[in-house]
Amino acid sequence: MKTKQIYECKECGAHSPMWQGQCPQCKEWNTLVPLTVDKKASRSVRSPEPGNAITPLEDLQPENHRARPTGIDALDTVLGSGLVPGAAILLGGEPGIGKSTLLLQLAGKQAALGGSSVYISGEESLPQLRTRADRLGLLGPGLPALATNRVEDVLHILENDPPALLIVDSVQTLASPNVEGIPGSVSQVKAVAQDLVERTKKCGTSLILVGHVTKDGQIAGPKLLEHMVDTVLYLEGDRKHFSRVLRVLKNRFGPSDELVVFTMRDSGLEVVEDPSTFFLGKRDAGLSGTAVAMAVDGQRPFVVEVQALVSKSYLNIPRRTALGLDTNRLHLLLAVLEKRLRLNLSNYDIYAKISGGLATRDPGLDMAITASILSSLLDRPLPEASVFWGEIDLNGQVRPVSAHETRLKQAERLGYSPVHPDTCHTLAALQQRLFGKAG
Repeated sequence: MKTKQIYECKECGAHSPMWQGQCPQCKEWNTLVPLTVDKKASRSVRSPEPGNAITPLEDLQPENHRARPTGIDALDTVLGSGLVPGAAILLGGEPGIGKSTLLLQLAGKQAALGGSSVYISGEESLPQLRTRADRLGLLGPGLPALATNRVEDVLHILENDPPALLIVDSVQTLASPNVEGIPGSVSQVKAVAQDLVERTKKCGTSLILVGHVTKDGQIAGPKLLEHMVDTVLYLEGDRKHFSRVLRVLKNRFGPSDELVVFTMRDSGLEVVEDPSTFFLGKRDAGLSGTAVAMAVDGQRPFVVEVQALVSKSYLNIPRRTALGLDTNRLHLLLAVLEKRLRLNLSNYDIYAKISGGLATRDPGLDMAITASILSSLLDRPLPEASVFWGEIDLNGQVRPVSAHETRLKQAERLGYSPVHPDTCHTLAALQQRLFGKAG
């Protein structure tokens, strides 16, 4: 036989000659999948390529690897300085969230700046892509595209006339003839990404790969895919809202905790220059169950509204629902409220959400969530112009959170009266300050 079967881990890419319940490399369970390989290819040793030699780092010229601007200033900040030659970027996000729109706008910006770019589409035909570009007002001579599902077509472009920017939408739609399996399988995604990353690093082309996501919100394919690239971006948001948030999950050329807020328009995604009050919207401060929180996501402080609804339950097991928040964190805060303030919440359905379609795991929202729950339970509005931040531990103590001074300066600039750990150290003190001794 010319082929043999081995098993490859879909998480770390490790190989095993036989199936095992646990991967011997990353120790994950049930991640080994069968893979057929060529016996001769598996035994062969790659010979060194001509020109590959050890080079002192000080002899390299930094001008040859200087980053190019994307044409979107906020995106340059997220990436560190722009598009680095030879860098590989992975962009993930749910279907219909705006990944293709953002990348088509980026290709149009590159054309306007005089840079060369090629858009590889494995999901849309060229007429469909032209219709989208026409709707966004991006049609022009400097926007070439190719519709293909063959990775060798893309490699041919890199060998003959490599562009400054190559966009592949998406990596799960391309297939390599050297590897068995359907497009999107673990072996195909790994082989396609490896070929593209290696080739672009040699020719100095900036590569952007679009990655599908699973139902859990994770980028589909082997975890090795995120290790192979230099930057991992994730575009998130609620498709029923106009806001989109571009987060950095990994970045070798800049900060890994930056984000950009976009708003979806007919002309594409537009950057929100000052997102400090973008998610707050119009609110009535005289309603109960609403609290304003000063959140920090990445390095940006912005104001969000936390809403809570506490209503009498007629179910054997009361409902606990969280939107934009961690449900487990909501359960933890409710347990602390029952224990430390001696409240009986077992007969109430409790719902909590962040308005505006934003999702965040900032621990500084604990105090705002607690205040909104108490406000809804007592049906009494919170003090007008109050803003909250602080983490609540299991003992009912309010702890300081990161970027305290940044939150305080932003709150004072916007004219809010801050309620934070320096003013309320415990839940009991918070309750007394908001609603008096009667509670």
